[in-house]
Amino acid sequence: MSRPLPPLAALHAFEAAARHEGFQRAGEELHVSAGAIGHHVKQLEAWLGIVLFQRMPRGVVLTSAGQRYAASLGPILNQLADVSEQARRQGDDKVVTVTATSSLVSRWLMPRLGRLRDRYPQIELRVLASMHPVDLARDGVDVAIRLGPGRYPGLKVDLLMEEWFSAVCCPDFRANAASLRQPADLLRYPLLHDEPEVHLPGEIDWTRWLHSCGVHYSGNSGNSGARFSHTYLCLDAAASGQGVAIAASPLIGDDLRSGRLVRVFEHAVRGPHCYYLLRSPQAETRPLVHAFCEWLIAEARADQETVWPTVETA
Repeated sequence: MSRPLPPLAALHAFEAAARHEGFQRAGEELHVSAGAIGHHVKQLEAWLGIVLFQRMPRGVVLTSAGQRYAASLGPILNQLADVSEQARRQGDDKVVTVTATSSLVSRWLMPRLGRLRDRYPQIELRVLASMHPVDLARDGVDVAIRLGPGRYPGLKVDLLMEEWFSAVCCPDFRANAASLRQPADLLRYPLLHDEPEVHLPGEIDWTRWLHSCGVHYSGNSGNSGARFSHTYLCLDAAASGQGVAIAASPLIGDDLRSGRLVRVFEHAVRGPHCYYLLRSPQAETRPLVHAFCEWLIAEARADQETVWPTVETA
């Protein structure tokens, strides 16, 4: 049975005009003229047999009928956009899109992609390096790895990894630092700093890390080391002998195992946040998305088996 539906273009134009409370800005959003918006609205009014906008000398105003129609129409168009995006993306079901911070992508995910290809050669992975808030369905993202407190309403959430912070440097730097015997001695050496991609309360920095060792540090004492916009840059500087950095276990585990970096002291501080694996209930129903998430969890679990000695909570 066919359904009597109004013209979609007219609905789109009216929804934008109602949201912007005018034809001009609606036209700018839809890249058409204000006159074209007005034409579509008239077409919709004729189809419905009601007046949606009252024309005024200096613009238009929604009628009471127009307000009610707009309030009902917005959610319907959003749902239509969501189901259409899901249907479009199912046409290429091999693609799995994941987003994470650039540091986690470069220091943890990328070194493991070879194992992913060996296990699931049919997965075509699309990686987005970002820490900005993401609407998974709207932005076409299947999986997000986010650092935070773990509260993500409406999403399927798994704890992926905890953060344990250690002070690290390259082996040559440690071998040449003969006077570096206890944490307080760090104040005589360059301390490298990174500026987090997203600021979260209670982040572990040099002040908090040294405080957990009983060392007062204000950020001004000791040698002033360089500052970097990303953790992976800070760790590259440490690996090249520029000083000592602190970083979380997921970002330094591979470097410690390979010997590219070494811990300065057998001391690790637990961070206040964890990495969580997020996906929408709809994405979870896709077999390759589910397989990718299970693979991520297994890789993270294997990493967490690494022993981090002398644990303190800052």
